Amino acid sequence: MSDRPVRVRFAPSPTGPLHIGGVRTALYNYLFAKKNKGTFILRIEDTDQKRFVEGAEAYINQSLDWLGIHVDEGVVQGGPLGPYKQSERMDKYAAYAKQLVNDGYAYYAFDTPEELNEMRSKLEASNMSAKYDSTSRMSMKNSLTLSEDEVNERLERGDNYIIRIKLPRNEEIRFHDVIRGWIVFNSSQLDDKVLLKEDGLPTYHLANIVDDHLMEISHVIRGEEWLPSAPLHVMLYRYLGWEDTMPKFAHLPLILKPDGKGKLSKRDGDRLGFPVFPIEWTSPEGDISSGYRESGYLPEAVVNMLAMLGWHPSDNKELFTLDELIDVFQLERVSKSGAKFDMDKSKWFNHQFLMRSNAQELKAMIEDQLLPIHTQKGEEYLIQVIDLLKEKVTFPSELLSMGQYFFDLPSSYDDKVQRKKWNEEVSVHINAIINGLVQSNLSKASQIEEYLDNYAEQNEVSKGKLMQPLRWVVSGQAGGPPIFDMLELIGLDEIVKRMRVVNDKF
Repeated sequence: MSDRPVRVRFAPSPTGPLHIGGVRTALYNYLFAKKNKGTFILRIEDTDQKRFVEGAEAYINQSLDWLGIHVDEGVVQGGPLGPYKQSERMDKYAAYAKQLVNDGYAYYAFDTPEELNEMRSKLEASNMSAKYDSTSRMSMKNSLTLSEDEVNERLERGDNYIIRIKLPRNEEIRFHDVIRGWIVFNSSQLDDKVLLKEDGLPTYHLANIVDDHLMEISHVIRGEEWLPSAPLHVMLYRYLGWEDTMPKFAHLPLILKPDGKGKLSKRDGDRLGFPVFPIEWTSPEGDISSGYRESGYLPEAVVNMLAMLGWHPSDNKELFTLDELIDVFQLERVSKSGAKFDMDKSKWFNHQFLMRSNAQELKAMIEDQLLPIHTQKGEEYLIQVIDLLKEKVTFPSELLSMGQYFFDLPSSYDDKVQRKKWNEEVSVHINAIINGLVQSNLSKASQIEEYLDNYAEQNEVSKGKLMQPLRWVVSGQAGGPPIFDMLELIGLDEIVKRMRVVNDKF
């Protein structure tokens, strides 16, 4: 099994938008596949047509594309072991359910809903677990309790039936989880799950195992909510004679809500003001749910944020390109316990990657915000403004509002600076510095800084006493990008104009 090619699958159901918990599952599968020179498969599990939502499948593909998680085999990409949509594989499942019946590992059950309800009520009244299992099945109408003739007669007559797995009583089921180590269940904890429904369609459990086997899946990496189903899946592999090629399992920890207990939900995002979906989702009814992309997050930031929710590298490094993540990712370093979602940390990741971004890419992200005033000095000026401001913002949408003074006179002046730092003495110094820069025609950042240093020394005044008032005169703000770079970009003519405005105002 160690020589087996790595093939993993992400298998969402198209029942709505893709929660970031699902995105993280896709990411971990992708990182593991690429680390091991393997194949990443996207399989659409759409057998539950009642819950099918129009547009959800396209949404899943768009979300993965935006994040740079490229699918090797799937509905769109094709591949040698397709089709990759369960609704197109319906001819494959019933034969395996019948095989299990013939081999004595499953049985036909003819119970009516009323009979099932009566059985459950009796068990509950006796303080017993109300499940269809190795004990209760012997009092029900199925091919284990009915004669062979009656079973055949019912089948020929076309009576409704389902096929249930026949699990042993009080047997230990052991399997190894890459993240959690050895896991042991007792078969008495389980019920005889339905494998084939009355309409002849498979349940998730049967379809999942058959598809994973036929697609030669080597590792099943999925959320811990599937852990209770794992022993059933192990038994299906055993009963179908596929135990030797059974995938290795790895059950990922939950992403937990930031406050309190439990799994992160859309309600938590709505309540606390952050997205839980990768890209914006519009429901068939027209309801819009926010996405990370539309909220101004960069895909690299979302990938890093999700990677760190439940996994950590061997060192303390937190910022990775996707290729770097592939190099260092190990399933064994995934935590067993849930990871709390941290809204501030997700913003921190975005700020870090925004600082690393190309200004041209950031300009494309704010194209719809641009007004004539932002472009009147030309493309190059706008790009330089973005480059200066990107270290000061968390989202691209903040660039223009924070840097409004690069395009027009300050719309307001920081009141605290005016009260604490601006006085007649400081006003005289700032006017003298600006006049001196103009007279000497010193417009480069290095020249401005050198002139200010010399002025402060010659006039026996602290440089620190002059820096913030000078910034305030030009920008109206107390802080911002490197002051001398800002002054060079705004230019001496504009600086003089702004000095006059302040002289008139204050």
